[in-house]
Amino acid sequence: MVMMRMVVVLLSVMMVCVLLMDATVESTAEFDPYKVLGVTRSASQAEIKKVYKRLAKEWHPDKNKNPEAEDMFIKITKSYEILTNEEKKASYDRYGQTDNAHPYGRGHHGFRHFHDNFYFDESFFHFPFNNKGGRDFANSKYMLHFKQYVNEVVPDSFKRPYLIKITSDWCFSCIHFEPVWKETVQELETLGIGIGVVDVGYERRLANHLGAHQTPSILGVVNGKVAFFHYAVVKDHLMQFIENLLPQRLVEKVTDKNNQEFLKSWHELNKPHVLLFDQVPSVPLLYKLTAFAYKDYVQFGYVDQGLSETADLLRKFNINTYAPTMLVFKEDVEKPADIIQAKGMKKQIIDDFISNNKFLLAPRLGNQKLFDELCPVKQFHRRRKYCVLLITGEEESFATGNEAFLSLASASTNDVLRFAYVYQRRQQPLCDVLLKNKDSTPPQVVILERRNGAGKILYKPVFGGWNGSKEDKHKLLEELERLQKDPSILNCDAVLPELNNEFTSMFLIRWIYTAYDYLSEIIDDLLHNNWREMMPLLSLIFSALFILFGTVVIQAFSDSSEEKQPKTKAKEASKAENGSPHTSSTSSRPPKKNFVEVTELTDITYTSNLVKLRPGHINVVLVLTDSTKNILLSKFAKEVYSFTGSLTLHFSFLNVDKHSEWMAAVLEYAQDAMQIDTDEEEVGIRKVDYTGYVLALNGHKKYLCLFKPVYTGEDLDSKPEEEGGGSRSRKGMTRSRSTSLQIHHKLDRLGLWIERLMEGTLPRYYVPSWPGLDKITVNK
Repeated sequence: MVMMRMVVVLLSVMMVCVLLMDATVESTAEFDPYKVLGVTRSASQAEIKKVYKRLAKEWHPDKNKNPEAEDMFIKITKSYEILTNEEKKASYDRYGQTDNAHPYGRGHHGFRHFHDNFYFDESFFHFPFNNKGGRDFANSKYMLHFKQYVNEVVPDSFKRPYLIKITSDWCFSCIHFEPVWKETVQELETLGIGIGVVDVGYERRLANHLGAHQTPSILGVVNGKVAFFHYAVVKDHLMQFIENLLPQRLVEKVTDKNNQEFLKSWHELNKPHVLLFDQVPSVPLLYKLTAFAYKDYVQFGYVDQGLSETADLLRKFNINTYAPTMLVFKEDVEKPADIIQAKGMKKQIIDDFISNNKFLLAPRLGNQKLFDELCPVKQFHRRRKYCVLLITGEEESFATGNEAFLSLASASTNDVLRFAYVYQRRQQPLCDVLLKNKDSTPPQVVILERRNGAGKILYKPVFGGWNGSKEDKHKLLEELERLQKDPSILNCDAVLPELNNEFTSMFLIRWIYTAYDYLSEIIDDLLHNNWREMMPLLSLIFSALFILFGTVVIQAFSDSSEEKQPKTKAKEASKAENGSPHTSSTSSRPPKKNFVEVTELTDITYTSNLVKLRPGHINVVLVLTDSTKNILLSKFAKEVYSFTGSLTLHFSFLNVDKHSEWMAAVLEYAQDAMQIDTDEEEVGIRKVDYTGYVLALNGHKKYLCLFKPVYTGEDLDSKPEEEGGGSRSRKGMTRSRSTSLQIHHKLDRLGLWIERLMEGTLPRYYVPSWPGLDKITVNK
């Protein structure tokens, strides 16, 4: 009986627990911020805000006397807080709740559900891994999703670096460095560094986008670029990693020797200059981060108070060595425009100090971004800003007026007025719009107010020009006083073009610095064998090398194609020597055309057809005269037609009547082939006849192969002369016809010669340099 009672009691307790659990889950599931506001999950922030305003007015307890109005108003306010907070909204979309108040919230507290009504809570066993309750407590506010990274983190990384941890539910290794991570994150947050955590189990797309293929991983993001941490997870290593992420040359070391050069560069850089005095030898990380955040506005320098080379600077500006001091200099390099000194330099203090001194007293409008920030578009009546613009020049004659305008800007204490100047030569389109009157020449002062982002302005030129005199100052001050009372004096309107970027000339220097930083990252990745991340870059490099190597190899084979000398049998050589002309076409490609293209070699075509002939190409040149031109060209075309399919052979002819001196100069290097039998005829009496000669000229390697005509034909129509017989008239006709036939047969073996030329078995005669073709022999 006792046992039965105990069982009944236990069953009753279990029933009560189950009912309480169901009630808790149902109460949690009942609250849906989307249903409360009546919006969809894809609703924009503007739609949510609009609906919230309408419902808040409708259900406000002071206006709505419904008893449920107060509860409904609380639900509306809570729903609006959830859906307008990116972290809470993402947490609700993912887990169904936004905080740790509900221990049985679905998917949020590290449980695994085996059935819709039964849950397993791992927190009971205190598992260090997969404990989302503990993880969310430390990392929930740092969780990143893909859209948040692309839309927020990447743009923000151009102002501050980010440290991101890649983890997962079942990451055992993450347990070991979690205490170091928490301690480091706590310190880095005070410096303004962005922190992020990516759970691979839920954000696989973001992990792949970052190139993180293993857990745990730690990486940094700066200027949109990702860099991985490769060292032991120690606080000092992580701090050094963040410092190495920042670009070089953010802060310049300033001493007594270079302080004037540093401060006087304000005119060239068009920026204020900030000096930090501290006793630390290296530049503090907080100061480097500030310099990175404001690099587009301010130039930063650091003075080490412990060096003897900075003693004059300390005395000049009366620096207290017991606390860090920050000075900002604008146009006056002898007197700081603002100063701050504190033992504990906090980020918020430094940011406020720099933000209040981002611009010079009268900066030069060098790009559209500066114009937009210095002279913003009118939004509300109370935020109205007027821009007092001086249009001037860079010459020395404008210096007096420019200095007077600067002194006027320095004396002004009105926050509504912004003083600036432009150089007419650098911003000609802008000046052409503002100076519509052709008689208006710089220097001129224009007061303007921007009306919209499309460039529309209202403006009023101050008549009489600007020379910096007292009268000019008095006239300008009167106009500004009238403007404060009556803004309608700006009676002219115009649409300004976008300003030219005057700092594009510095693009090359910035590109060099960026390339240097990128190469440093590549070397660092190679040293740490981060091959998975380096694979795209290595693939690109090897592809480029393969293409380059392949091009060189193909070119080398093309150059050496004519140098191959295959060993042939003696039988084949004798057959080629004594064979019929049709055998000359056996090793050549089929002709591509039904004609032979032969060009004349003159002083105009000489360079392209010989001197600068492509490597591996040969020009076959027929030598002829005016009288033999038609006969030899016809025979030459028949002999070489079967070789016109070759891509490396070109065909030309040379008129020896015009260029006999060039022939003699070239053939001086082929004396072995030009030997003449002096027993039959003497050189001094008989002139050499070059008709029918063929030269194979390789312009790139500077050598030639020579074909000397050999008569092999027979005159079948002529009969041998009988002793003492035959008339003179018939003898003369026979001699003329036999001469024509002899010229025709001079090229009988040209086909066999070209075949040997293609095989590379012909003797070559090298020429030191090709003689010019400008010497023309006059016909005699």
